[in-house]
Amino acid sequence: MTDETRRRYDQAGFGRPAGRGSRPGVVVVDFTLGFTDPRYDTGADLTDQVLATARLLDAARERGVFVAFTTISYDSDAEGLPWVNKAPGMLALRSGSALVDVDPRLARRPTEPVVVKKGPSAFFGTNLASMLTAHGVDTVILCGATTSGCVRASVVDAVQSGFPTLVPRECVGDRAQGPHEANLFDIDQKYGDVISLEETLGYLVKGDAG
Repeated sequence: MTDETRRRYDQAGFGRPAGRGSRPGVVVVDFTLGFTDPRYDTGADLTDQVLATARLLDAARERGVFVAFTTISYDSDAEGLPWVNKAPGMLALRSGSALVDVDPRLARRPTEPVVVKKGPSAFFGTNLASMLTAHGVDTVILCGATTSGCVRASVVDAVQSGFPTLVPRECVGDRAQGPHEANLFDIDQKYGDVISLEETLGYLVKGDAG
């Protein structure tokens, strides 16, 4: 973004810190094979982002931090959905197919829930907010794909659900760099704090997390 764009956003009062609490939870949005495996039409090579997220998850698990995953999965319930009409490629994400499985490189544990969603947001039409509240979470660390789609939608709804949200830059990805960077800027200015993986690990390991 240009200096003039940043100046205008600053003048309008955007880009202030979202803050963070002492009880984080990690939400991994749609790092499923349908998004992380480039062999599928819906996927892209997100190896770096997946491995960065695996590193973050190791730290979170060591601290006993709550972890949840999401997946998009359809049976016959996709018919007529406006989002699917707009993005019919999502119809490939069928229940029982490998595309809806969490990427095995993230080593999901049986105790870590997978929230099934039908649209971009991890919160809309799901019990994720209630789940986070039940586990005492006061800050969401959000990873996943895609930055311009489900990540952005989930950050917006996390904030609207009352959770300050941190987005580790290295732990989110997209099919193209332009939308990725534009949406990271938008998230950082309006909804959450886009921070580095190292800062996130510091928060988990050295802070009051857990």
